[in-house]
Amino acid sequence: MNKFEQRSKKSYDKKAENYELTFDGKFTAKFKKMIYEAVTIAPDDTVVDVACGNGRLLHELAEKSPFCGYGVDISEKMIEQAKRLNPDMTFYVSGCDQLPFENGEIGVMTVSAAFHHFPNVQRFAQEAGRVIRIGGMLYIAEAYLPAILRVICNPFVKFSRAGDVKFYSPNEIVSLFENNGFVASGVEIDGMVQIIKLQRK
Repeated sequence: MNKFEQRSKKSYDKKAENYELTFDGKFTAKFKKMIYEAVTIAPDDTVVDVACGNGRLLHELAEKSPFCGYGVDISEKMIEQAKRLNPDMTFYVSGCDQLPFENGEIGVMTVSAAFHHFPNVQRFAQEAGRVIRIGGMLYIAEAYLPAILRVICNPFVKFSRAGDVKFYSPNEIVSLFENNGFVASGVEIDGMVQIIKLQRK
């Protein structure tokens, strides 16, 4: 576990029990809402939320359609909360660079307000390409900062106690995944939130 993962784990372990009431919990509600509105889930599909936190997004998505649900998060305390909220789903304490799934096992993958925490986005893109089936979908809801703010913030964000690494433009995210077996099927920006829709080809 590298220093960014250690910081993230420590930060989110502390917030887990009352996450919905924290600043982060309230701020990320819009990210979850945008994913909820964007995602299409076939009945009995296999869905995984990477950096799932307390499992709230999976809980909300289950209102749309029944599916086989999985969550992955680096925080043990968050996973404990996710299991309580979603007793019929399966959760793993894990980072994003070595996902505990078989090749082509996943139909839908979501990442909500967490991509800027990932220490090795190239490795995550490779793992997403490995575990998502051909034709499957990846939805990334991520913080959006205009170019000038990214230039100002990115040299300093890596010192964040919450384990932030870097903020990305939509083009950076799309290019990364297009180089790892995906094709972009939509990009939407709403205020400080961007959502990138990618299909495994």
